[in-house]
Amino acid sequence: MDTPVIEIRDLHKAYGALEVLKGVSMTAPRGHVLSLIGSSGSGKSTLLRCANLLEDSQQGEILFEGEPITWKGTGLHRRPADRKQVMRIRTNLSMVFQQFNLWAHMTILENVMEAPVTVLGRPKKDVEEAARAYLDKVGIGDKCDVYPAQMSGGQQQRAAIARALCMEPKALLFDEPTSALDPELEQEVVKVIKALAEEGRTMIIVTHDMRMANDVSDHVVFLHQGRVEEEGAPADLFGAPKTERLQQFLSATVPA
Repeated sequence: MDTPVIEIRDLHKAYGALEVLKGVSMTAPRGHVLSLIGSSGSGKSTLLRCANLLEDSQQGEILFEGEPITWKGTGLHRRPADRKQVMRIRTNLSMVFQQFNLWAHMTILENVMEAPVTVLGRPKKDVEEAARAYLDKVGIGDKCDVYPAQMSGGQQQRAAIARALCMEPKALLFDEPTSALDPELEQEVVKVIKALAEEGRTMIIVTHDMRMANDVSDHVVFLHQGRVEEEGAPADLFGAPKTERLQQFLSATVPA
């Protein structure tokens, strides 16, 4: 149980000549919340997508519950060697995107049920029961039969969280889950994320919301220009930042 759900060691990622991650390491222990903060272009979302194997990295190790990803090729030609391993790991790392990514032609209940039924092959009756429970959990149990276009952005994002939970993942990955929402709807989603954190779920959150990062995180990583500039407990990073770059970043992003 001491093995981290996700561990990344010395990860490098480039798009052609542009090096986005320059030797990043991070660990997401079981039952902990890790927040990734930093300015636009610092590599936060790229790191999250590499962790979920949605992006290929050129150097470094990625381990899922102690199991290293196997690679073939080198540098810009490096790819995961075992497709079955990738699929197995992805199904255990549910990602919640900034723009919800719900199927417009499906009801909310159908959206939440789709992946467990089609990808995992779980019985439809069992999945429906779980999906309804998760929609209740995020506060939109009464929206099962409506379509995404009939819901607010905050409700759609909560549906996306329910969909992620219905996969029964080992970890939840959030990529700027509130940045597309206005402040009032943002708080609906923050409330759900806080409740999940209190349950002890393993989560990695890329966020611009410093207040949420401070409230829900066990550990915060500040990325700057593709490197870990500073990391530690929220009280240390937000209360007594050591580096000048983090001090500048917080002074520009944290409300007085």
